[in-house]
Amino acid sequence: MSQFNFGGVSTKESASKESTDNNVERVKVLIIGSGPAGYTAGIYASRADLKPVLYTGMEMGGQLTTTTEVENFPGYPDGIDGPTMMEEIKKQAERFGTDVRFGIAKSAELATEKGGIHKIEVDGGKIIEAETVIISTGASAKYLGLESETRLRGFGISACATCDGFFYKGKDVAVVGGGDTAAEEATYLANLCNKVTLVVRRDELRASKVMQNRVLNTPNIEVKWDSQIDEFLGENGVEGIRLVKKDGTKEEVKLDGVFIAIGHKPNSDFVKGQIDMDETGFIITNAKDQGTNLPGVFAAGDVQDSKYRQGITAAGSGSMAAIDAEHYLASLND
Repeated sequence: MSQFNFGGVSTKESASKESTDNNVERVKVLIIGSGPAGYTAGIYASRADLKPVLYTGMEMGGQLTTTTEVENFPGYPDGIDGPTMMEEIKKQAERFGTDVRFGIAKSAELATEKGGIHKIEVDGGKIIEAETVIISTGASAKYLGLESETRLRGFGISACATCDGFFYKGKDVAVVGGGDTAAEEATYLANLCNKVTLVVRRDELRASKVMQNRVLNTPNIEVKWDSQIDEFLGENGVEGIRLVKKDGTKEEVKLDGVFIAIGHKPNSDFVKGQIDMDETGFIITNAKDQGTNLPGVFAAGDVQDSKYRQGITAAGSGSMAAIDAEHYLASLND
């Protein structure tokens, strides 16, 4: 991690000092991440005249850009494809003055005292000195890593049953995983789909006893024990899966969609060791706001939400983080 010596300079003092280094820039609000949380934070922060700068990360628009159609985000009664929706939210943020830039936060040195300046290194070694930081870098779903999975992702392969399950109403689907998330998604899909095949690589579920009982007592869930997916079948969309058993035997299962439920990894490594996180890496925010354990540092969206992981909840937390940042900046003048 790069180290930046900021020496506890206060916001009031530093605001009157413009750096002569072209590689250093001072901003009031730095937003890191460009999903629903980041763009919504940009809308609120720019409407408050805080002139936010937003760095998109590699995946502009976040995970929703990998979703072919979104039907559960308010305001789109006929549904909308994910990339189009995120482009519209981005334009709305830019309309109010959010400075959207393509780039990745590489490392950070975050101040620990109120009024301290946070320093973030982005691509090319540029340093952003920020009075407040909103981290909205999201969480990346874990996938199996098969070539056919990459090719068909978004065309029958999803990592979110509550997002995409409706499209498979009355159809046959599979869920991959053996933990609580997989069990929850399997039981959720069982209420929508004709049949759910739960693919478990061991001979038992890791899920809690309550969730295990729900899975095993749901008649239209079939568990394939000691099994892993060897191949996703289909050219333009998922038509089935090929399983390989522990003993080496293979089996093909015809179905219409597959939900990968082997976990999510929050994109928080660049601030690891500086912000309080849970054991998985999700940033811990305060009970009553989006603040972290560090003053002037806020988190929104999936990087701090291990439970809901929805576009609408991410957007809501983004608005809250921007309002919290505005209140924090105002408090420095009290």
